[in-house]
Amino acid sequence: MTAVDLHRMTGAYALHALSEEENAAFERHLPGCEPCAQETAELRATAARLGLAATTAPPVDLRAQVLRRITTVRQVPPGPPAEALSVRAGRRTRALSRWALAACLAAATALGGTTVWQYQRAEDARDRAGQAVRTADEIAAVLSAPDARTRAAELADGGTGTVVVSRGLDRAVFAVSGMARPPGGKVYQLWFDEDGTMRSAGLMDPGRSDQTVLMRGAVDGASGMGITVEPVGGSEHPTSAPVALMGFPG
Repeated sequence: MTAVDLHRMTGAYALHALSEEENAAFERHLPGCEPCAQETAELRATAARLGLAATTAPPVDLRAQVLRRITTVRQVPPGPPAEALSVRAGRRTRALSRWALAACLAAATALGGTTVWQYQRAEDARDRAGQAVRTADEIAAVLSAPDARTRAAELADGGTGTVVVSRGLDRAVFAVSGMARPPGGKVYQLWFDEDGTMRSAGLMDPGRSDQTVLMRGAVDGASGMGITVEPVGGSEHPTSAPVALMGFPG
């Protein structure tokens, strides 16, 4: 399985449509690939929103059908005694543990500082992937909130922006498609608009024209949002004219 194949699995992984082997391979790949982690997070959030829109009530007689069909299912015959399995498993575990310990000591001796550096990089990648998953969960929570309200608008550069606000969760999500990339050395910054006073709501990814962003911080008293072009790293206050201004849905 090539790296290109793994990059194409984000959608199937988000929908739990991979085989066990493919799922394991993709999860090994995910911590070290930030674009895949971000895309998977966005796809999960979208799937959650679409799933709620398509939910249907189960048939009234579903329980009776299940109970009736249980009587027609053949029971699986018993396997080896649990005690025997436990003994065999224990022997294999001890043997593997000794082998693994020896291998780790040999690797540490041979690689020295390089091993520590690679371990730290892997830990950093896992942290980033974990953060992406947590962000995806927060995005999904906003999109699926009972009081979620949506407003869409055409942006000046031809893109389309959509903001989803949950007053109950006090959070907002901004999704954009077809947005022009910012000039070199610049980044789009999101702002909460509180009666004309702009409060930073985080940065967008300058390398992506389609993305979904959890706006940083609480909605609080904001009645809308804005987007400006700022230096990489963002600004405390807007330093350019707004690229877009959108009012929040009522």
